[in-house]
Amino acid sequence: MKKKYVVMDGNTAAAHVAYAFTEVAAIYPITPSSPMAEKVDEWSAKGRKNLFGSTVDVIQMQSEAGAAGTCHGSLQAGALTTTFTSSQGLMLMIPAMYAMGGQFLPSVMHIASRVVTSNHHSIFGDHTDFMTCRTTGYGMLMSSSPQEAMDLGAVAHLSAISAKYAFMHCFDGFRTSHEMQRIEALDYEDLRGLVDYEALKDFRRHALNPEHPSNRGNNVNPDVYFQCKEGANEKAASVPETVQHYMDEINKLTGRNYKLFNYYGAPDAEEVIVVMCSASETVKETIDYLNAKGRKVGLVQIHLYRPFSVKHFVEAIPASCKKIAVLDRSKETGSVGEPVYLDVVTALNQAGRTDIQVVGGRYGLSSKDTTPGQIIAVYDNLKQDKPKNNFTIGIVDDVTYTSLDYKDVELPHPGEVSCKLWGLGGDGTVGANKNAISTIGLVANKYAQAYFSYDSMKSGGLTQSHLRFGDEPIRSTYLVSSADFIAVHAPTYVNKYDTTEDLKDGGIFLLNCPWSVEELDQRLPGKMKRDLANKHAQFYIIDAAKLAAEIGLGKRTNSILQAAFFALTKVIPLDMAVEDMKKNNYNSYFKKAGQKIVDLNNKAVDVGISAAVKVEIPESWANAADTPVVEPKNATPFVKDIVLPMDRQQGDKLPVSVFKKHGVLDGTWENGTSAYAKRGVATMVPKWNADACIQCNRCSMACPHAAIRPVLLSEEEKAKVPASFETVPAKGLGKDVPAYSFRMQVSPYDCLGCGVCLTVCPANANEKSADALVMTPFEEMKPEQTNFDEVAMNDAYLKKDVISSKSVKSMQFAKPYFQFSAACAGCAETTYIKLVSQLVGDSMYIGNAAGCSSAISGGAPILPYCKDSCGHGPAWEHSLFEDNAEFAYGFFHAQDSIRKEILIRLDALKDAGVAVNEIDDYQNNWMDKEKSRAVSDALIAALEKADKTEDVQFVLDNKEYLAKKSIWAIGGDGWAYDIGFGGIDHVMAQNRDVNLLVLDTEVYSNTGGQSSKSTPTAAVAKFAAGGKQIAKKDLGAIMMTYGYVYVAQVAMGADPNQTLKAIREAEAYPGPSIVICYCPCLEQHIKAGMGCSQTEMKKAVECGYWQLYRYDPRRIAEGKNPFQLDSPEPDTSKIMDYLMGENRFASLKNNFPEKADALYAKTVADVKARYEKYRKMAEEN
Repeated sequence: MKKKYVVMDGNTAAAHVAYAFTEVAAIYPITPSSPMAEKVDEWSAKGRKNLFGSTVDVIQMQSEAGAAGTCHGSLQAGALTTTFTSSQGLMLMIPAMYAMGGQFLPSVMHIASRVVTSNHHSIFGDHTDFMTCRTTGYGMLMSSSPQEAMDLGAVAHLSAISAKYAFMHCFDGFRTSHEMQRIEALDYEDLRGLVDYEALKDFRRHALNPEHPSNRGNNVNPDVYFQCKEGANEKAASVPETVQHYMDEINKLTGRNYKLFNYYGAPDAEEVIVVMCSASETVKETIDYLNAKGRKVGLVQIHLYRPFSVKHFVEAIPASCKKIAVLDRSKETGSVGEPVYLDVVTALNQAGRTDIQVVGGRYGLSSKDTTPGQIIAVYDNLKQDKPKNNFTIGIVDDVTYTSLDYKDVELPHPGEVSCKLWGLGGDGTVGANKNAISTIGLVANKYAQAYFSYDSMKSGGLTQSHLRFGDEPIRSTYLVSSADFIAVHAPTYVNKYDTTEDLKDGGIFLLNCPWSVEELDQRLPGKMKRDLANKHAQFYIIDAAKLAAEIGLGKRTNSILQAAFFALTKVIPLDMAVEDMKKNNYNSYFKKAGQKIVDLNNKAVDVGISAAVKVEIPESWANAADTPVVEPKNATPFVKDIVLPMDRQQGDKLPVSVFKKHGVLDGTWENGTSAYAKRGVATMVPKWNADACIQCNRCSMACPHAAIRPVLLSEEEKAKVPASFETVPAKGLGKDVPAYSFRMQVSPYDCLGCGVCLTVCPANANEKSADALVMTPFEEMKPEQTNFDEVAMNDAYLKKDVISSKSVKSMQFAKPYFQFSAACAGCAETTYIKLVSQLVGDSMYIGNAAGCSSAISGGAPILPYCKDSCGHGPAWEHSLFEDNAEFAYGFFHAQDSIRKEILIRLDALKDAGVAVNEIDDYQNNWMDKEKSRAVSDALIAALEKADKTEDVQFVLDNKEYLAKKSIWAIGGDGWAYDIGFGGIDHVMAQNRDVNLLVLDTEVYSNTGGQSSKSTPTAAVAKFAAGGKQIAKKDLGAIMMTYGYVYVAQVAMGADPNQTLKAIREAEAYPGPSIVICYCPCLEQHIKAGMGCSQTEMKKAVECGYWQLYRYDPRRIAEGKNPFQLDSPEPDTSKIMDYLMGENRFASLKNNFPEKADALYAKTVADVKARYEKYRKMAEEN
């Protein structure tokens, strides 16, 4: 039988087999499992048939709890039903899982395992989530690689049907879910013959049906519950044999050898590791290495974890075994050991193998890399007379001393080529490398592996691509640390990261930079020069940015750099690589962007194969002196000890003690650390032209990263700032304001070069005037950084006499308490957050729902919320996805309850004659935002002079609760329209002073662009591959039905004054408020690019696609209509032009032409109907 090879990641492999056996899929997005559901939805939309001759019925629910409930109902009604999830999503499914597992339903869940949020949030992989579910009654199958995800995913479905038993199929999030490998695809026809059709018929016959009615899930009392629960024993006992049967069937098809517990290693091994999932592959490599050196070590790899078969486990252990180390990828705080360790100890005890000494350890939490050197340390520990128990590997625990010392070891892989590419998020590097892997794996018929690691940034952050190719299977489930080829795609990386450390002797090093060969000696740091010389590197440079601009591709350098990669590495014949790259260009760009873009990328390939320039390395580089490391000014000990090492990709080396020292262990981090990142990734940044500037400050308001700010100086202050800080007389500040001088200051190192500021600038839009902002090379603008850091960032230069929320211009002179975030270039979400922070940042509580806004607000170590010179600033925490409104409501009640206690004490103090005037003033004015801080400070000052009675001391001890705080819940449309809607509804209904900021991108942006109930008709999104069929939910209208909720819908790019007014009114309103903000996003695929995110809002409002309004209940008491429609009369003839300007709409015509026109017509009708509804509301008396 001819094998069919494919290149795919673990998610796609699991989805491939899941689709075959699935009739209904109930889904909800969560990283890193979302791609499985996306693939199933895409295949269904395109008509792929499952084993039963039909397309899968894909249902997107409002939450994972909803998806699990749908699975439960669908299974009880007789359909084979599947879902895909991770982490908190799996936690929300647990109640339904107990029911499905207990009722012996053939449910299958594919789990890309991930951390469950505890003291910190993390999207990366470990086994915390599925270990939490081990008592639900589900079978648990464990896969270690994309190939196993394919094979054992099929075993899970086959076993579920035959055994009438629920299964979780688990594999490591990211390490397996996102690792690409060349694997063998299982053929649906081969799988069709393995299905137990009699068991399937019996399942259907037993399903709930009015044709043969019965009751399920009844309430029972203590008299019978226990007996029924114990009745599951017989069923569970039969499952292992069923699973082994289907493993044997897959073995026959593939020639592989799956067992419930696979042994690997010396037949007479004395020291054995027990582990599951991706680390198994690293352990196997290490075993080969050690046994070749004379050691006798082995591995028991767990495939079936539940039900745990003691018989099969003990049979897998060699008789010679004396010691076992059990490795768990989870931590159960307070337990005597982690779950797998406890199971192994119990199993050996039950089997009478008490002669084996067992120790346990933890590894790889949150995708921490697990390397051969760490595994060797585990085996060396087992050699000791008294091996350490409860150990850790991969970290330095210098507090409780659990960690094993280890040395990095590079295992030999003859004939294998390893590559490491340092890319810039959003530059196409990752996509190009995925194509390269496919080319090498399929066209050149080589084994191939790709894994991608990222920092905490969104687009514009660091990406590292780890690629391996060879003629033998690749089992290295760890990062490349010894590379034959290294490419650095961003020139600023050479001074920030150690990019040459992992280069092999004689390896190839490619640097993308604008520098000439002659400039390199001055530009490159000493360590890099020494490495290139002493490692005898083949060194090349290329100016891909310049070439891309000349070709017409703008900033897209990926095709050029991919061509250079193939030309330099010669991993496959160049003509073969060029042919496949051009084929991939057509597949990637034709339907999305047309033949012109395909042709430009093909030209880029032709240019790239010969564009690299060979650099002859000077002998002097071998002894180059270290380049001094410039430490940021005013860096705190926290920044020096934690932030800077993490920012330089050295966080893995930080010991536990440094986190204990700085109080991080409970999840608390110092804020404002983004100021120290200074990425410097933009090649062009705006330069201010004072003569053309009209001083409107629109550029500052629209900047996603707070990297351009207006500054006012008095004559006295001008003498104190650098001479380069040139100013002009300030205009339009009002007749009572002193004569200040004005400058618009740019931060070159914090700017991402998106160009949004240019698109909103009225002077730039005026063809009759010179441009006020001009994109200028970064190198030319670098000296401006001093001006920004010393003046624009200095609170002493803020002008309180000018700052006001009455206008955009005056508001932009206020301090932004949200700056330099990890957001994408051109991000719209951050502009609203920044504006709110300018308004109330010094007294602001923020609960942030999971999503883009939380990733960019709390992505350590780059934390953008900061404090002012008084030490005040936003208090921020990431809530869960589903409970953010409730979380923020808790902030409100904490403040409210503590202040009640304070007010009781103040009444007593007033009765006693203490600080009577100050207490009166406080009690009368503390709720007034304009006065609250002042009356609080005056009260504190008075009480500090008074005798320290118990009441006085209580108030002083709790003085931080005196000033009125502003409570905000912030999140995206996935939270507000879907998973968190119930909580939002409840909190708004309570009529308390809590504010909601909804950042509406109309998709789940953070998880990759899945459809939400905010997604409009005809938009193509993940989970809506064939275009959204139903209209967008009207969240604002729902909230207006209460009559006492302030509701606004805004779009900054369309009307910045209306945006400011709405946020100001929401904050001032003494009850609940919700402000819904339109946020164009990368996931909308705007053809003009994210540099036009603000102008895209303007277009949306002009054509009527988005409406601006405010609903203020206070107007009712004034006899006025509370609803004000702020949108102008739209020109609906422009709607189709607007839709075709975004590929989320335009791609529908390309992929599904037969239904596109009808959906477009429905979109237009929906838009018109909504505007008409609002128009009528505005006309009501």
